[in-house]
Amino acid sequence: MRVGVLTGGGDCPGLNAVIRAVVRKGVQEYGLEFVGFRDGWRGPLEGDTVPLDIQAVRGILPRGGTILGSSRTNPLKSTAGGGRNGIERIKDNLAGLGVDALVAIGGEDTLGVAARLGEQGVPVVGVPKTIDNDLSATDYTFGFDTAVNIAMEAIDRLHTTAESHHRALIVEVMGRNAGWIALHAGLAGGANVILIPERPFDIERVCGYVQHRFQTRFAPIVVVAEGAHPMTEDASTTSELLDQFGHRRLGGVGQLLADEIEKRTGKEARCTVLGHIQRGGTPTAFDRVLATRFGVHAVQAVHEEAFGVMVALRGTDIIRVPLIEATSQLKLVPPQRYAEAEVFFG
Repeated sequence: MRVGVLTGGGDCPGLNAVIRAVVRKGVQEYGLEFVGFRDGWRGPLEGDTVPLDIQAVRGILPRGGTILGSSRTNPLKSTAGGGRNGIERIKDNLAGLGVDALVAIGGEDTLGVAARLGEQGVPVVGVPKTIDNDLSATDYTFGFDTAVNIAMEAIDRLHTTAESHHRALIVEVMGRNAGWIALHAGLAGGANVILIPERPFDIERVCGYVQHRFQTRFAPIVVVAEGAHPMTEDASTTSELLDQFGHRRLGGVGQLLADEIEKRTGKEARCTVLGHIQRGGTPTAFDRVLATRFGVHAVQAVHEEAFGVMVALRGTDIIRVPLIEATSQLKLVPPQRYAEAEVFFG
């Protein structure tokens, strides 16, 4: 059996660990042959491949990013001459390359395409990847723990700067629809305010928290997810630029908060946007182990011809769930989790 492997969407610590595990177990235990597709779904769309063998994956466990490259290419919006749509092009290219099965490593969008391919008869197994931790079918996705630790370290460092200069510091972290990074990093870093996309915020209430913190002679730290928004929507936080999956480019809510805090409290405020720093660099031990386990179970599913599934973490076990279930809804921060954290705000 010849198996294709691709990584789609935003890069994420732990991607290389999955690739390594898939190839090592597949070659050594099952005698499979592997081929890597470059840059997400662009690879199978254009037949752009790279050989994958044990030598190719040596030493990549601690490396961030992905040796296969990634992109946000959406085959469902791709057309070509002769009336072939993206799905048909991928099926033709897989057949032409002699690829019998596909391991797709990605988040909601990448796995959504994988689910559509599965419906069209392509043998595919999915591996969940997103630093946002927002796939509902798995307890955790690899990359999340690394992102939280990076954000937490930044918050730890910003506390001393804020107190030295008597400023309010706003830390903008990633999180389009789900505030898991903001919630976990904010709690771990001792933030005074945490703002998430699931719960529109009242700027006046935020400013009240800031004023209260200054009265204690300590400087406030506000952690805000990039997708968070005030109760009264402000157009300056929304971009009209869309990617191929219809997502708007986010960013700007941190600076909006800094400006409003200065204007309403008279206190100096600064914004730090962590951005892609959260995605880069070496994965934590937790993410290396989880990614490795996902890779092992994904190639085992391929060997057993259990297609149309995604591997997932439930408790401490790795299970298989239908790809359709894996992409049907996002895992958002439930109200009770946010309520538990509120006692630490202010």
